[in-house]
Amino acid sequence: MRRKDKEITELQGIEEIMRRAKVCRLGLSRGNRPYIVPLSFGYAENTLYFHSAPEGEKLTIMRENSAACFEIDLDVEEVKGDNPCNWSMRYQSVVGFGEVSFIEDPAAKTKALAQIIGHYTQDGYELSDEAVQGLTVFQLKIESMTGKKSKI
Repeated sequence: MRRKDKEITELQGIEEIMRRAKVCRLGLSRGNRPYIVPLSFGYAENTLYFHSAPEGEKLTIMRENSAACFEIDLDVEEVKGDNPCNWSMRYQSVVGFGEVSFIEDPAAKTKALAQIIGHYTQDGYELSDEAVQGLTVFQLKIESMTGKKSKI
């Protein structure tokens, strides 16, 4: 990271951002063309969990290339200066890299979906077998990640 003064070096600080964030942007690539999509997510034990409809562009790309990156941010706020060239942003963010894989086992899918649901609500929900079967569930095992926080 170029700006060491903005780096978050402790895993606890990085994970706090991930706990508070509501959107994870997943970056994929097909050939030399990038593809990014915002997703709801869950996080536990160095793994991000996602769900999807059974078909779609991101799934096609992931089946061809499992390498992925992600970005999560929160507390984004513009900081105005004397002129637009002096404006800046306040933020906290996490960027990371890893490999995606599909979760096929029904019990593992249910556990991953519970992780996603738990990220957004503490209300208990029962997931029917039919609902779980109708979803594609995948995970990103994080190989590396960095946190950054503006100090403006």
